[in-house]
Amino acid sequence: MRKRLIEEDLNLLRDRLLIMGGAAEKAIMLSMRALMERDSGLAQRVIREDDTIDQMEIEIDQICVDVLVLKQPAASDLRFVISVARTAPMVERIADHAVNIAKHAVTLNGEPQVDWEIDLSGISRLVQEMLVEGLDAFTSGDPDRARATIARDDEVDAIYDRLYDRVIEVMTRDSIAVARGAEWLAILKHLERIADYVTNICEQIVYMARGQVIKHSIW
Repeated sequence: MRKRLIEEDLNLLRDRLLIMGGAAEKAIMLSMRALMERDSGLAQRVIREDDTIDQMEIEIDQICVDVLVLKQPAASDLRFVISVARTAPMVERIADHAVNIAKHAVTLNGEPQVDWEIDLSGISRLVQEMLVEGLDAFTSGDPDRARATIARDDEVDAIYDRLYDRVIEVMTRDSIAVARGAEWLAILKHLERIADYVTNICEQIVYMARGQVIKHSIW
């Protein structure tokens, strides 16, 4: 009976985390669409809806505390609850980065449109794929899939470096473009940081599944 009750709590945590992750992924998608389509109304929607994601984190944290205190999970169940408690704040920060992208979009949308031939769709799509894959790996408790997702962070870094250099090149050539370029560089950094947080989430999956800490290690 006790085992069945704690399984209900664990399933609730898993479901809540996935819903929160889906909301964060949606925020990234909408903020990038607001940027690409110059839709400030859509950007404002991302900013407004962030409060909902914040509330999800608070709810998950409370459930984790209740399970730890009242149910006293052991072994793998304990690692799962700890992993959820560590992962929810990272998902919340991912959503914060999406909000910041939306804010930069509002600023850029207020400026005349300029075609710098800088395409952010590739890095944005890759970051979103990593988040979805990471959450799927969390749901299935699949450390191998988590490691494969971690490996994709190198792709993000490579694209980031290339696009960063391109923006700097444009800024160097045209002093009028400096302010706008700073906004683009900030957006790039937010996307790169999202990928870093997904990597951290996947490290938690390995810990959850195998009790193995791989942060700061070469594997």
